[in-house]
Amino acid sequence: MGEWKEVTLQDAVSILGDGLHGTPNYDDNGEYYFINGNNLCNGKIVIKESTKRTTIEEYEKYKKDLNERTILISINGTLGNIALYNNEKCILGKSACYFNILDNIDKSFIRYVMSDRNFQEYINVFAHGSTIKNVSLKTMREYPFSLPPLPEQKAIASVLSSLDDKIDLLHHQNKTLEAMAETLFRQWFVEEAQEDWEEKPLSFFGEIICGKTPSKKIHNYFNGEIPFIKIPDMHGNIFLFETTDSLSEKGKLSQSNKTLPPKSICVSCIATVGLVSINAKESQTNQQINSIIPQKDYYRYFLYLTMKSYNDLLHSMASGGTATLNLNTGNFSKIPVPYTGDKFLVDFQVQVEPFFDKIFTNQSQICTLEKFRDTLLPKSMSGEIIVEYEN
Repeated sequence: MGEWKEVTLQDAVSILGDGLHGTPNYDDNGEYYFINGNNLCNGKIVIKESTKRTTIEEYEKYKKDLNERTILISINGTLGNIALYNNEKCILGKSACYFNILDNIDKSFIRYVMSDRNFQEYINVFAHGSTIKNVSLKTMREYPFSLPPLPEQKAIASVLSSLDDKIDLLHHQNKTLEAMAETLFRQWFVEEAQEDWEEKPLSFFGEIICGKTPSKKIHNYFNGEIPFIKIPDMHGNIFLFETTDSLSEKGKLSQSNKTLPPKSICVSCIATVGLVSINAKESQTNQQINSIIPQKDYYRYFLYLTMKSYNDLLHSMASGGTATLNLNTGNFSKIPVPYTGDKFLVDFQVQVEPFFDKIFTNQSQICTLEKFRDTLLPKSMSGEIIVEYEN
């Protein structure tokens, strides 16, 4: 094994800068996207519906030297999101920092240096700004880390990449499985809908629970084993295995009527409206989420897919003429849902349950792999774990 050197990020890059401090002239028909830090996610540039477009003329004015050696990271507002540049047609905004890795250093290794909790803690500690946090380019350049010889860099990055590839594959499988379930739902309940089906309020299908946050003054209510679900936990997750916050047994018992049994349907109803997830284990939620405890097991995935299909309805019911969307529990309980009779719903459950069982298994495996990767990452970055490689 070779000797590790102490370096700074400046030593590993040919250039480090940020994007345009201002806005280009937008054009809905333009080919180029105006990218900021919130477009960087899980190693990729993510183009959203809300992402503004601009023309090649604006691109020529504000383009940066982005190439196959470029890594992007968010440095304003949301900090530490990472993406590898992959020839996307884009102009960078000021909240996207870019740096080009030197040819004699492995780009993937530096990506994992940036993913390591030491770096993430560093930028959060040294960020400035009272309301919107910002990391200066000087702070980025001065980040210190240990750099092994190139063959060891490649070996470490290869091990971590193999874990990420497996996680990505499982996420992709889950999207495919959910899409198949949604196709069946549309076929059964939209395309082949019957005129004689009744409409029932959502509360007919299960108990409706509005979440609540226990008193934060009582510290021993928190940091236990009970998942405490908030809206950020729901993004991209069909089943919720892990949450940022948790409650102790005392915290749960302080509002035991807010406890959700496993596989209840959670729907975000304030501010960000229309996210739908299923808790994998006994949980509670905060007040921004209304949940349905299905009265019968065979209502479960019908209700999940119904809520997913009701995104536009949920938004219209939550608007109420105010700036912040808010769908209260009373109105949520009254949402009209077609009732086809139990036999029909049992038959539908039989069709879709295997899809959700596989998603559940995949998501459990994703959590295991992510924990292993997140344990391995700092230990391999520091040299505590030695990754074998061929000389």
